[in-house]
Amino acid sequence: MVRKTIAGVLPDEWKGTLIKNICRVVRGSSPRPAGSPLFFDGNFLPWATVADLTNSDDMYLTSTKSMLTEAGAERTRITDPGTLMLTNSGATLGVPKISSIRCGANDGIAMLLELDGIVTEYAYYYLASKTQYFRDVIAPGVGQPNLNTDLIGDFPIPMPPLAEQKKIAQILSSWDKAITTTEQLLANSQQQKKVLRKQLLTGKKRFPEFNGKCERKELGELLEYKQPTPYLVKSTDYNDDYETPVLTAGKTFILGYTNELEGIYREKLPVIIFDDFTTDSKFVDFSFKVKSSAMKILTAREGVSIKYVFEAMQMLDFNIGGHQRHWISIFSKQVIAIPEIAEQRKIAAALSCADGEIETLKQKINHLKQEKKALMQQLLTGKRRVKVDAA
Repeated sequence: MVRKTIAGVLPDEWKGTLIKNICRVVRGSSPRPAGSPLFFDGNFLPWATVADLTNSDDMYLTSTKSMLTEAGAERTRITDPGTLMLTNSGATLGVPKISSIRCGANDGIAMLLELDGIVTEYAYYYLASKTQYFRDVIAPGVGQPNLNTDLIGDFPIPMPPLAEQKKIAQILSSWDKAITTTEQLLANSQQQKKVLRKQLLTGKKRFPEFNGKCERKELGELLEYKQPTPYLVKSTDYNDDYETPVLTAGKTFILGYTNELEGIYREKLPVIIFDDFTTDSKFVDFSFKVKSSAMKILTAREGVSIKYVFEAMQMLDFNIGGHQRHWISIFSKQVIAIPEIAEQRKIAAALSCADGEIETLKQKINHLKQEKKALMQQLLTGKRRVKVDAA
């Protein structure tokens, strides 16, 4: 049976309560004045900031970037190992973390102290499942969003029996371990590709069937460029159900999907899209539209493997010089080593194979995260129950 409580519709065996009824919610304290060498940049006590809590998806805070002096430690709120923390201000509010170290906490962090009747790891997962809700519903407003101690304390939380809380935490922790393991495999594969690329593109490692000399040519001799104007998207009303991706050469890559039918680039694929201001580039082998006019679409000239050139571009040590357009005047004059076309293609194929392994791992990580998210929603609401071993 289920029943409706302040925390939602819960199984009969569960309770629903407010966070303030199971702990004491307090806010961290930052020594003032901020940045004073009297308090900061010391070696006495780890100093936890919002950045320390939000720079990874790990459950535990194991270290901090900054340290306080002894005088600084006297002016902060010190947390003991095992303390549940929650970021409470700015764009990254609502991120929980369990401290595994004794540390000071700044005033952008709230702490849930003296937890009673609840497993810390269970509370962590419940808060993690509500991060976006905190941002969208609880804390929005004019100026910087803020999740004060009253808002946190008045937030409802479901309370399964302790044994069930522990089991839920164990299950979700096993998913975290699977994600972490796969992320480590991804990092290893990415590093291995970097090593392989450097060996193949510098000639330190060659395929046995090739022994010809490499020429050195400017990128402008190898690639032609096209302005993006005919392919600019008209509306940014994106929808994942639409077919055509809208690209940027920056980190985001795919900004969204458009249903516009005209001005789609599909002529000479694959291509390299190149940000004329940042010199970021992406290899693209599918039809697309673009958002920014500050981009060049680069295609290979006859007898040139564009994949080979793209990989060579990633190795260039190029310092951006001011806010100017770089391709025509500067970047196209960068020189790379270029072997005969057959060797270019062989190298490109080897690196594409490495890319395939990397993409497979990325998809696996995304799949694991989505599966974990769905499982959290079920386990933390009682829609899916766990079996608890008898004592």
